[in-house]
This record gives sequence, C-alpha cells and structure tokens, in this order.
Amino acid sequence: MNPKQKSTILITCSAGLVDFLQQEVEQLGFHPQFPHQTGLEIQGDQLDAMFLNLHLRTAYNVLFLLKQFPCNSPEELYREVSKLPWEQMISPDEYLSVVSRVDAACIDNTMFASLKVKDAIVDRIVQHTGSRPDSGKDKTGVVIHLFWKKNRCWLYLNTSGQKISDRGYRKIPHKAPLRESLAAAIIQATGYDGSQALLCPMCGSGTLPIEAALIASRRAPGLLRTNFGFMHLKYFDDSAWQQMRTAAQKQSKKRGGKAAFKPAPIIATDIDPEAVDAAQKNALTAGVSHLIDFDICDFADTNVPDLYASELQTLESNTSENTASDSGTPVVNGIILMNPEYGSRMGEIEDLKKTYERIGDFFKQKCTGYTGYIFTGNPDLAKEVHLRTRRKIPFFNANIECRLLKYELYSGSQKNRSNLDA
Repeated sequence: MNPKQKSTILITCSAGLVDFLQQEVEQLGFHPQFPHQTGLEIQGDQLDAMFLNLHLRTAYNVLFLLKQFPCNSPEELYREVSKLPWEQMISPDEYLSVVSRVDAACIDNTMFASLKVKDAIVDRIVQHTGSRPDSGKDKTGVVIHLFWKKNRCWLYLNTSGQKISDRGYRKIPHKAPLRESLAAAIIQATGYDGSQALLCPMCGSGTLPIEAALIASRRAPGLLRTNFGFMHLKYFDDSAWQQMRTAAQKQSKKRGGKAAFKPAPIIATDIDPEAVDAAQKNALTAGVSHLIDFDICDFADTNVPDLYASELQTLESNTSENTASDSGTPVVNGIILMNPEYGSRMGEIEDLKKTYERIGDFFKQKCTGYTGYIFTGNPDLAKEVHLRTRRKIPFFNANIECRLLKYELYSGSQKNRSNLDA
C-alpha cells in the first residue's frame, strides 16, 4: 500500500455541525465536496488524513476509502474484502476492530456483516504470514468501517480510531458535559478568536472555556491525543507525524505560550466547587489553564470586565494581534456564553424558569456592551430571558434539538461604543 496514493476521504461529524466542519476544512487548505447532514468528502492521501486528525475541532472521524464495489450477498462481501492486501497494512501483532452500517435486503444483522469483513481480513493475513491479529470492539488499534447500502459497499480505513472529538483532556467529566466537538462549534458560531473577552458562567467541567482557549491559542486539538488509528498501520510514517506535530506546536507557542501573546480574558465560573475543580484539572491537562481565570460563584456574581476600559487600553498599546484588518484600529469586545440546564421534569422546569429570568436580568444589568449567547434545548424556557434574540443557530446535543440564541446587549452603551469607534 502507498500512503501517498490519493483517494476519497470522508470526514464525519455530528448532525448540525457540517457547516462548521466545512469552514474548518477550507481554512486548512482543502476543497470540500458533497456536504451532507453528518459529513463531507475531500480528495487526499493518508498523510492528509493524519494532518486532518491533528487539526480538526468539529469532526468525529477521518475515513480513508480503500475500496468500493457492488455487493449482493455476504459471500460476495467476503470475496471482495479478501482481495485487498491486508498483510501490507496490518501486522499480526495488531488489534483489529470492524464497524458496519448496513441497509441491504440480503442481510439483517450488522454484526454479521462486521464478522464477514473481519474474517476476510484475518484469513488473508494468516494466509500470507501464518499469524492473525486479535480483534474485538475496542477502537484502540486498526479500525475498518463498512458502509453497505442496497447493492453497493464502501470500505474505509478509520484513520482516527476513536472519535477525534475525544480530545483526552476531560479526565473528570462531572455532570452531563458537552461533547468537545459540539463545544468547539458553539465557540466558532460566536465568532470568537481570542481577541474578545469571553465569559463562561455555569462552566461545569469546563469544556466551553477549554475549547475556547484551544482556539485562542491556535493549539491543534490532536496534540492532546496519544493514539490514532493510523499509528497502527505497518507503513505508518512516524517521522512525517512528528514533523506535523512540531509545526503545530510552533504555531501554538506563537499565539498562546506562557511567555508569548495572551488572549483577552477567559473567565469561567460555576456555583458548584466540584465543577470548578474538575474544570481546572481538565484545563491543566489540556495545557491551557494559564489562559483561563476560574472562580466559584453564582453566575450573576461573575466578574464582568469593563469592555470600554479594555478598549481604551488596547488602543493605547496598539498591539498587532488585536488589529482589525480593514482599518488598522485595535478592536476588543466581549462575549458571554451560557449553557444552562434544559429541564426534563415539570418541577425542574418551574425552578429553571426563575434561572432563565435571572440570566436575562444578569445580561441587562451587568453585561452591557457584550454579545450574549445562551445554548439551550428548551425554547420555552428561553422565553423567560425576556430579551430579543438577534439570531437562533440550530444544533443537536445528542438527540436533543438545541439553539444557540444570540443577544446584542447594547442598551445604554451604544453612544459610548460609537465614540470609541470614532
């Protein structure tokens, strides 16, 4: 097998994130094709797949197409899979897992399809080497994906292995944490890039502020992972991988290193001491704890920096990092992002109505000049905020349809902002 041979790369994501994924892929210099609800395609080689695993924030898996073929029976599936030179890809000392998605009349058991693929691969390796790799459900080694729809099959190498949304920093998940890829997409949807102050009250285990700090510091999320599927291939190019990692680390040090540029304040608070403790430890594991100020308090007592003082200070410092590209004028503004509970029982919902009303009061009374965002899966509770939404961005949190609600909190401050802009 030639890792530099190009093929179709299918990049998957959760429902609702494909627009953010497409933006990321384009920024990395690729040309996305055929976007759909849970992914898109590009053309590239397995070195490109390694690069994507290192840098993508909103993706699930990076799948490299090995073969597609017509198929009308399990026996035909076995024959076609057997034709690939698996002995050149997989060592008998490796661990193999097969994942299948099947929609074909000739088979009604996805596990049986996975078994046929596994048998074809293992039998071929035994035939050529005399030994066989272990196999099972854990995606810790070589992972193969089969998509079988009607009379056609697509066979992919999952270069990610486990989902790349599993960064590896969240050692203490605490209560109902957001998936990292969803949190990254939410941060992207706010337009955050590190030049704005970012407040995350109700931070929980810290996924939102940590993903924001990774974005602000330009830290590639794949740097946090020590295991990818591509590492278990016989022809894995470790030298090329280390060069990619080194380049990514240099990029991060320029932007977010302790002795280099520091983004605008990132403030994360929660009333639960255990949540804040978990968030601090997760941030330390992610390497961004020096970029986030944590505090234990009610959300309404969160320290809200004075934006206009920050803007005047930035104007005086005239730093290049916060300079608008069109005018040369430094710009600092603020984002406040909240992820309150959605509620599932009537008693909870009644209590949460007061919480959402307090969020609205907090926005109006303390967050003037900021852009406010609330991520929620309960549109009825969102009405209790009693503020006009400027935008509603759809997302899915698992199977819950959610919205990221945007609020412009300029009341009483627009005159001051105009004077600064002048």
